[in-house]
Amino acid sequence: MCFGGGGPSSEEKQAAADQRVAAEQAKRLEVEKRAESKREDISEALSARTQQRGMRGGRGRRSLFRSGGAGFLGRFNS
Repeated sequence: MCFGGGGPSSEEKQAAADQRVAAEQAKRLEVEKRAESKREDISEALSARTQQRGMRGGRGRRSLFRSGGAGFLGRFNS
C-alpha cells in the first residue's frame, strides 16, 4: 500500500537543511545576548557588594568571645 510519493526531493531536503542552520544560528545569537546580559548583571551586583562591604567598616566578622566587652563573655560573664 505504497502511494509512490518517493519522499522529499533534493531541493526540499536542501531547503530544510538551510532553515535548520538559520534557526540554530538565531538561537545561538539569542543565547549569547542573554549570556552577555547576565554577565553585566553579575558584574554590577559584585561591584555594588564590594562598595557596600567597604562602607560597613571593621575587619570583618568578630568572634562573640573576643569582641571586647560587647560580646558573649562581656554580657554574661559577671
